[in-house]
Amino acid sequence: MKFAVKAWSNGTARAGVLHLGSVAAAIDTPSLLLSTRKGLPLFIPPDLLSSLPFPDSRLLHVSPIHLFEGLSVKTISKIGGLHQLLGLHNYGFAAFPRDSIQCLPEATSTNKTGASFENPCGRLLIKPAEYMEMISSMKPELWATLADEVPAWVSDKRNRTSVDRTIKWLDECIALSPASGAVFGAIVGGPSLEERRRCAQEVATRSVSGYWIGGFGLAESMDERPALLNAVTEPLPEEKPRLICGLGLPEEILQGVAAGVDLFESTYIYHLTLEGFALTFPLDRTQINASNLAPSDVGSDPRKINLRATVFRKDATPIVEGCTCYTCRNHTRAYINHLLNVHEMLAQILLEIHNTHHFLGFFRLIREAIKADRFEEFCKDFVRSR
Repeated sequence: MKFAVKAWSNGTARAGVLHLGSVAAAIDTPSLLLSTRKGLPLFIPPDLLSSLPFPDSRLLHVSPIHLFEGLSVKTISKIGGLHQLLGLHNYGFAAFPRDSIQCLPEATSTNKTGASFENPCGRLLIKPAEYMEMISSMKPELWATLADEVPAWVSDKRNRTSVDRTIKWLDECIALSPASGAVFGAIVGGPSLEERRRCAQEVATRSVSGYWIGGFGLAESMDERPALLNAVTEPLPEEKPRLICGLGLPEEILQGVAAGVDLFESTYIYHLTLEGFALTFPLDRTQINASNLAPSDVGSDPRKINLRATVFRKDATPIVEGCTCYTCRNHTRAYINHLLNVHEMLAQILLEIHNTHHFLGFFRLIREAIKADRFEEFCKDFVRSR
């Protein structure tokens, strides 16, 4: 893995390039990691993955927790890792424990021996040695060390303990790390600026290729988040990439970018798709022009539409005029409305393709704003248009 910062805006927001051996072209940052279940996107079939923008869509997030109660570690290793197992040879995988939809950290059950996670199969306690055995078998391009993530409401003592454990597990994971794959050191600290800063300073002294910022999206408020993010990123060296988990809404993404974060894991697309929403905000300007959308179309948010609504039953237009995604080039709002109302799974497939394509376009706008040194203006325009 190679990473370089190419442009700055507003002092902290940055645009860079990430090179991974498995991806033919460099990935521009800030960038989105596509969410997966056991290595594959939730609804998009593998043969349609190539329809998404290249190379923006070539970095996939996978949680090792998904695989602990499936194929054995030896079987995955014998097959040749995730690329051979899934047949996705031209994609990059980023492995870190937390999945903000299904594999949530369980702070009350984590102890000094390992981290606890809630998942569809129950509650699992993952020890550093077990975690590293799974990482070694998966052979991802990027992987984060095991962390003790805690929500914002825990006591100061529990928060300090989580930082101490995360640093201890970081050293254990590095000692057991495989020969391949770039290691990202985990940084936690809950709602405390001091603990966030302490953890970041400790991790920055270790021999790691990048940083995984955990503990966000766990009950902290939007108002207190910028200070917490800055407390983490300020002590970190500029030449290494930062990856964050738990920020999903566009406004949250902008908060992360403003603090200097490069890579984002997001469940925003999943929730939109599951609820029948499609992103519609323009991707050629920052100001949203909703004059052609009736109030019943957009509801309270002019950036997305609910395709379950009866107003789209006879709408023969694509989701977004001029959109080049597979869905908009081949199907109409009326067809997707029909699929949603008869509970046909194809609806989620087509919606996830469009929403992923559109959200990747949002990240492209962010990169363009940084390169033009107008990121702060872009943020104000975007938030004002809400």
